[in-house]
Amino acid sequence: MDRRYFGTDGIRGRVGEYPITADFVLKLGWAAGRVLGDRPGSGQVLIGKDTRLSNYMFESALEAGLSAAGVNIQLLGPMPTPAIAYLTRTLRANAGIVISASHNSHQDNGIKFFSADGFKLDDEAELAIEAHLERPLETVDSAALGKASRLMDAPGRYIEFCKHTLAPGLGLHGLTLVVDCANGAGYQVAPAVFEELGARVIRRGTRPDGLNINVDCGSTCPAGLQHAVLEAGADAGIALDGDGDRLIMVDERGHTLDGDQLLWVIARSRQRAGRLSGPVVGTQMSNLGLELALDGLGVAFHRARVGDRYVLEMLQAHHGQLGGESSGHIVCLDRTTTGDGVVSALQVLAAAVEQNASLSQVADGMDKLPQHMINVPIARGSNPMNDPRVTAAVRDVEGVLGSAGRVLLRPSGTEPVLRVMVEGEDAGSVRAHAEALASQVAGLCQPQARASSGD
Repeated sequence: MDRRYFGTDGIRGRVGEYPITADFVLKLGWAAGRVLGDRPGSGQVLIGKDTRLSNYMFESALEAGLSAAGVNIQLLGPMPTPAIAYLTRTLRANAGIVISASHNSHQDNGIKFFSADGFKLDDEAELAIEAHLERPLETVDSAALGKASRLMDAPGRYIEFCKHTLAPGLGLHGLTLVVDCANGAGYQVAPAVFEELGARVIRRGTRPDGLNINVDCGSTCPAGLQHAVLEAGADAGIALDGDGDRLIMVDERGHTLDGDQLLWVIARSRQRAGRLSGPVVGTQMSNLGLELALDGLGVAFHRARVGDRYVLEMLQAHHGQLGGESSGHIVCLDRTTTGDGVVSALQVLAAAVEQNASLSQVADGMDKLPQHMINVPIARGSNPMNDPRVTAAVRDVEGVLGSAGRVLLRPSGTEPVLRVMVEGEDAGSVRAHAEALASQVAGLCQPQARASSGD
């Protein structure tokens, strides 16, 4: 069945524009309570949030809706998305709800759910919630209304969990780290994790005001972190996004390491220690350099659709433990159930500590190949990938690139464009092939194409 509200990561949109409105979120809370409240568990639903100003409104709306459905609520306050997943599982809650729009600005917001096992809701549950949203809201008897309480030790519980994802006795003593929390959900807990493991922490992006989440800081804007690392002579920089599930790092030379490079560090470290199980999973957008580097180690690499949800599904299907996206969503299934920026950073730092090496040294061995992507506007509902002229043009470019390059045509999930991406060894030829291919596609799909990103 087609979803009306749920996307690949919950429900998201502009604050004040349907469905991200107070009345809809109240109804959503009621619908979720009706569907999830009767599932096995403690009878409670947890609510966490990031630092957006609008979260005061949406937290209250969810609380009211859940109460009307007769479900008890525990409020966690500002906490990273992966912390909600962890606490939902360990507290035996029926479900966890996160109010966040991740790496977006404060004008956006969203609602996402975790089931009792700490994984994102399955299709059946999401469709059941959508079905209840079409029904009239019916409040339970006043004696059966849900109660709300606040879990005061939520930050401490999550901090201890993160610390214990390192091997016993392994610490970060002697390291200087710049930790950028994007003025988001990790601003309290993330620096504390690294400090309690022995590192000297320089804090950045830890003064949220409700409006500055992800503004000139965090994983989507690492330039300030690069400068801070060099200025302090730090060993590494750690950049989270607004809800703490993405990670970008900066090495001691001031060079950024994206999700593909961090995945390489963790995978090679575990493979060397004999602790890598199953294939590594990336996405269609993962750099070919990662695939080639892993192949050199004899490690299988699978590509899922773009989205951490699909990475997780493929990991489970192939009994893997490690996967992620270029954007910094990294899933370590032997540690937790979802992408976690803090936990992922700890796995990278552990690799450096265990090898007595710098971050740049443990990241060595994977060479990113140049990529160039162009967005080609297309008519809604059209599929130029089925046009034999397009498939022939793609085959021609693939023939020239050979095994050292690839072509990807992917429709956007949010706008009427076809993303044309070419990847190969030489940046100039990659750009030329991408522009030529995009021009051919654009000739079949008026209006003209527009370039969207560089190498």
